[in-house]
Amino acid sequence: MQGIPPIRSRRGRRHRRPGKLHGDKGYDYNHLRRWLRGRRITPRITRKGTDSSRRLGRHRWTIERTMAWLAGCRRLHRHYERKATHFLAFTSIACTLICYRRLTK
Repeated sequence: MQGIPPIRSRRGRRHRRPGKLHGDKGYDYNHLRRWLRGRRITPRITRKGTDSSRRLGRHRWTIERTMAWLAGCRRLHRHYERKATHFLAFTSIACTLICYRRLTK
């Protein structure tokens, strides 16, 4: 969370933090919730054993779909590239191709 760059906004200054954070049951820890609230970020994390995942489903589906599109690019396997700059370059190319394909449909 601390490494996130400023978020662009149409008016005013750039925001340094997101308004809320969506997460699944794997991040349901009280110390994480306190840490987020201390930075004025609303945690939207499903609780273990009590809440179902239906409420967060639509937000998680978008992320999982995008990760599946990136997984379709065989060059982006985690252990394939040794340098982080090469991995970032191939990720940028893959994202550009995905956006181009979506826009031409």
